[in-house]
Amino acid sequence: MRFKKQKRHRKAVRFYTTCFGFREPFKVLCDGTFVHHLLSNQILPADAALAKVLGGRVKVFTTRCVLLELKALGPSYSKAFEAASNLSTARCDHEIRKHAVTCIMEVIGKSNAEHFFVATQDTDLKKQLQEIPGVPLIFGLRNALFMEQPTALERQFVKSSEEKRSHISEVELNLLQKVTKDDEEETEITNEDGDLVGKNSEMQVLEKKKKKRGNLNDLKDRPQFKRKKTKGPNPLSCLKKKKKVDPNQHPVSEKKADDNTTKRTRKRKRARKTKTTAETGAT
Repeated sequence: MRFKKQKRHRKAVRFYTTCFGFREPFKVLCDGTFVHHLLSNQILPADAALAKVLGGRVKVFTTRCVLLELKALGPSYSKAFEAASNLSTARCDHEIRKHAVTCIMEVIGKSNAEHFFVATQDTDLKKQLQEIPGVPLIFGLRNALFMEQPTALERQFVKSSEEKRSHISEVELNLLQKVTKDDEEETEITNEDGDLVGKNSEMQVLEKKKKKRGNLNDLKDRPQFKRKKTKGPNPLSCLKKKKKVDPNQHPVSEKKADDNTTKRTRKRKRARKTKTTAETGAT
């Protein structure tokens, strides 16, 4: 049951925050009957109990007329008067004391501009406040606090206000018509200028084409040079061809042949030396 109650309260608070612009800390305006109910049922502290119901931070208010009314009721309401005097007072601007109901109704006004949650046990005040859209009501039942759900009148008011926002007002319609007329005049002027610009652009295109044709004729008269043929690869950059090795030739025989050639050269050199020594001896 508690979970369902909290869910209903959260839903109602969300409705008032989204549709009527209520914001934290929520302002709660209490009358004498509600303060007396809190004390008699030991629902204390009041701000903590109200914060649980609304699910956010709370500021509790009362009016000067309510305080004077509680004081006039005598010793039976003395505790209620002391508790209410600790609350912050909302501005009512009444020099002479008025009835609490009329005072609260004047503070709320036609549209509840201050965004007050009204906490009361007075049935007459509840009925009067239910006729004003955007006034959430809180009441006590034994040792629990409850918040009344939004009325059908409030829901209808929200629906109609949304429809009004979607439709265009007469002032906006007149402005729109003026703007459209100005735009049409501007487009006509631009179209006239555009025709002149279009003619000039066509002339420019024709002149460019003529110039291109003249340039082509000049190119035909000019001497045409032959293109160079592609040359072969640079021989210096090419690698030298490797000598083919004979597979039948044995590497050992090659080595022997090299040794013989070296020996022969040495013998020849020695023979020449002997001749030269003989000739020197004869002389």
